[in-house]
Amino acid sequence: MATFSVRFLGCKVSHTDAQLVRERLLADGHTEVDDAGDVAVVNTCCVTNEAVRKSRQAAARAARAHDRVYVTGCGANLAGDAFDGLPGNVIVIARRSEETPSAVAGDVGAIGCVQADSRLDRIRAFVKIQDGCSFSCNFCVIPLVRGASRSRPAGAVLNEVERRVAQGHREVVLTGINLGCYRDRETGYRLPRLVRDAGAIPGLARLRLSSIEVNHVNDELVAALRETPTVSRHLHVPLQSGDDGVLRDMARRYTAAGYLARIAPLRDDFNLTTDAIVGFPTETEAAFLETVAVVAEAGITKVHVFPYSPRPGTKTSARDPVPAHVKKDRSARLRAASHAASLARWHEKLGTEDVVLVDRPGRGYGDDYSPWLVDAPVGELVRVRARAVSVEGILAA
Repeated sequence: MATFSVRFLGCKVSHTDAQLVRERLLADGHTEVDDAGDVAVVNTCCVTNEAVRKSRQAAARAARAHDRVYVTGCGANLAGDAFDGLPGNVIVIARRSEETPSAVAGDVGAIGCVQADSRLDRIRAFVKIQDGCSFSCNFCVIPLVRGASRSRPAGAVLNEVERRVAQGHREVVLTGINLGCYRDRETGYRLPRLVRDAGAIPGLARLRLSSIEVNHVNDELVAALRETPTVSRHLHVPLQSGDDGVLRDMARRYTAAGYLARIAPLRDDFNLTTDAIVGFPTETEAAFLETVAVVAEAGITKVHVFPYSPRPGTKTSARDPVPAHVKKDRSARLRAASHAASLARWHEKLGTEDVVLVDRPGRGYGDDYSPWLVDAPVGELVRVRARAVSVEGILAA
């Protein structure tokens, strides 16, 4: 029997991939620990230079406390020497996500006695329905490290959702690299039908999508989201830029006006959040201000801001003309606008009620993914009333 720990960096898909490795090691009879042990798994991210740096640091720290360290995930599949020079007990697993659990488990080795999973997080489950991307935005390395778009069979997805609900999870998040590309051609499933059927599984309290590209926000999906009672009133729709010239140079396949038109049907009853890149090679100050304006016009309440960094193998890998101090300034300004929008939405909730899933001591998220400060047991769904607002969230009565 080996003792192991698993950590991840990056997005919800990375979290899901790390969890699958964890569950495979538990199923093989190994024991999870919080500190030093025999094996560490570090599921990495490579979406920016900073993400690679943090991934490398995490692997180096793990190497000092474990006999073996397995580097998995996007960073492990990145071309180049991102993890060169690390200690000899660091093993890079450059495999597709669906192959990684078996690769790690096979190297660690199975044992005969299989233990129960006593440390399962029973609050929120992430169920991956799709992986990879067949589009090639000029800045994005994900198609290179994740491969082409591919989908899980609908039956397997729905069975996993049922299993997670039976395990006690109150909320399920459907994750993927490009969720709108979900297809199960044999059974005729696309994302809207999957949302309806997953959301109808008995015992499920809340269903959420991790992210959706704006080109896939259509009438059919909007209807499925709005008509399925368990679906959370929150949607994360990446923008990346509000300037049409920058969007064209990014190869994003939509305009600012098109983005606004697609999300318009959701603005009244959905909390919309987004991603934005600042400092793209062709972003001027005027282009940046267009992004700020579109974020405001769209009614977006939270922006995940990413300073541009060139990624190896992409079409813009050799271009990075915007100075670092300009990127830092634009990032701070956009984050400030985002925080102001969040505070405004929270203030609108004063005196109203919501149902909050408490996912850590003293904190949780409402149906629309607004953060609440609440005194209730972790893992519970509690009805609360908004009595005040702080910089961290809504204070529950």
